[in-house]
Order: sequence, then C-alpha cells, then structure tokens
Amino acid sequence: MRIDLHTHSTASDGTDTPAELVRNAAAAGLDVVALTDHDTTRGHAEATAALPAGLTLVTGAELSCRVDGVSMHMLGYLFDPEEPALLAERELVRDDRVPRAQGMVARLNELGVPVTWEQVRRIAGDGSVGRPHVATALVELGVVATVSDAFTPEWLADGGRAFVEKHETDPFEAIRLVKAAGGVTVFAHPGASKRGRTVPEATIAEMAAAGLDGIEGEHMDHDPDTRARLRGLARELGLLVTGSSDYHGSRKTCVLGEYTTDPEVYGEITRRATGAFPVPGAGGA
Repeated sequence: MRIDLHTHSTASDGTDTPAELVRNAAAAGLDVVALTDHDTTRGHAEATAALPAGLTLVTGAELSCRVDGVSMHMLGYLFDPEEPALLAERELVRDDRVPRAQGMVARLNELGVPVTWEQVRRIAGDGSVGRPHVATALVELGVVATVSDAFTPEWLADGGRAFVEKHETDPFEAIRLVKAAGGVTVFAHPGASKRGRTVPEATIAEMAAAGLDGIEGEHMDHDPDTRARLRGLARELGLLVTGSSDYHGSRKTCVLGEYTTDPEVYGEITRRATGAFPVPGAGGA
C-alpha cells in the first residue's frame, strides 16, 4: 500500500480542488490519501464525492499551533468535524487569518513591495487565506523566485520583516480537543528548521505524555539525519512515525506520494480513531 497522510487543496492553500486532488492521488498510484487543509474541513465533502474506486480517503485537518513562541502544526485525523469545541477553535483560528494576511500586505507595502489585498484575495480564491497566498503574490511580482524563497527572515518567516502573528492553538489544547472529538494527533514536520525555530525535544516528550499519537518523520523538509533523529525520538517516546508529501499542487515542488506512511502505522491510526472512519472510493464523478 502507498499511503500519503498530508495534502492540501484549494479549501486552504493548495492549487488542486478537493476533487482534482483525489483524482491526482489515484493517478499517482496512491492507495490512501489524507486531506488535511489548514484549520478547515470544507474540502472533505467534495473529495468524498469525487473519490475514485481503489482510493481511500482519510479526513483530517492541519491545525495552527504555537508553544513557547514557536509556531507549529498539528495534524488531526479522523475526528468528528462537528464536535462543538474543536469546531469553535478551528473557526477562531481561521477567522484570524484575514486580518493577519492584511497586516502582512501592509508591512510589505511599507517595505516597498506593491502587493495588494485584492491580489492576495484573488490567489486565495475560496480557500482559507494564509502565508502561502501572500508568498505567491511575491512570486507573481518577481520579488522572489519561489514560494519557499518567501519563507525567510527577509520576508514571511516567523519573526521576518513582514511577519504578522495570528491566533494559534496551544498544542496541548489541540491534542485534547482532537482526541475528545475521537481523532488522532500527529505533529507535522517537527524538524523543519529552515522554516524557523523548531519545538525542543523536551516539549515533544511533554506532548507525548499528554496524548500525542505520532510525529511526521518522513517529509521533504527533513534531511536524512533529521529523519533518523526523529525516528529515534519516536522510539524513545512510544510515538508513531508517519511519512507524507505535504502536497500543495503547483504551489510547492513536492509531489503526491513523495514520502509515504508504513501500512502498519496507518492501521494503528485507524484503530485509535473513533470520530470518523476512512472512506473507501466507489468511483466518484
């Protein structure tokens, strides 16, 4: 089985619609794909309706979190999307994305970059607006060559010249909320140091004690040494290790299935989940 547990659609900051994403996942030879848009589950219904035969969909979301001043992301899988407390927290984070993005546009203008809110809103479309949309605007203007080049201290990285904070969930609260909604929690790309400061291993140990299920070890932003270190840490803490592409369509260079999750780990995730269940494809429209 080929299993990719971290992808994005136009419901947040990907460039594939949810329907296109599941069709592309099937074409890439995946057996299982998780749709984990930022702080939203709005793409799940469309992805489910279009799900090709032979492909299983894992529903989820990537939750924006912050601990001790460090921004991080928590993947939640197979939770009940209507559970009131988790739904309210996702909405709180999502609602703060608009003023935050507007603030980044204002800071870029102060730096002499002629980006406009209308440009960023056009790029985001119906998605949950975020830094990648602002980064794409910088690419369009020729300020940087790629979206990744915008995530530096010079521009949009945490603490960067045009960075603006938004409401982010405490990860211990995110773990509690997701698990109360019947879901499973995995710390996304914990060793992605080129994005900025990373969460210390001691804090990851505290998260494990609080119920964290796993860490995303196999990821494009982890070099071989980092992947090996994270696997060792996971063994020490009794955590699952997943692998994922973090696919964003054409917005990033990663491809579907670039990194995958061991079928035994996937099986354990599905065994632990009680809020929702993987959706087998029956041949969507």
